Amino acid sequence: MSRSRYQAALMVAALVGVTSLRAQNAAAAPDLSDPEVAHVAVTANGIDIDMAKFAQTRTHNAAVKQFAQTMITDHSAVNAQAAALAQKLGVTPADNAVSQSLQSGAKQARASLERLRGAAFDRAYLDREVAYHQAVLDAIDKVLVPTTENAELRKLLTDVRPAIATHLEHAKQLRGQLGSPSRTSK
Repeated sequence: MSRSRYQAALMVAALVGVTSLRAQNAAAAPDLSDPEVAHVAVTANGIDIDMAKFAQTRTHNAAVKQFAQTMITDHSAVNAQAAALAQKLGVTPADNAVSQSLQSGAKQARASLERLRGAAFDRAYLDREVAYHQAVLDAIDKVLVPTTENAELRKLLTDVRPAIATHLEHAKQLRGQLGSPSRTSK
């Protein structure tokens, strides 16, 4: 397999973690209860925190390292808000097919990223972050907010949406700075 085809295959594998969420979005929105919505939100944030922590151990690029730290800080803050709200409302987040699908996809994405090093890792990580944040925005708009009955939980989801959109734009901008792989590298 040629280097470019191999890298393309790795890219596809890295994006598998997002595919299940996009499939959920493309199909009729599942009718999630508020505890299930809370679990999806916490799961999505936790996945990005874990991926960012992994990226910090792998990258040598200062900008990628800083981006990963931003993901850890921001997504941890959202999870803290969600936990506080769940406690206030007396709601225990409930596992469901969407959160399970997210976890499964995250494991596959991590496995594909583990094989990469250097600039190839940085590009694949940021490609994954772009796709993941777009999928999360789609989920907020098409699945989570529409199925949430509790006004405070819906407000939390709506309030964090701009931060997710900012993360998406930051990841796109940073990914653009990394350029495409060199055809002469092996």
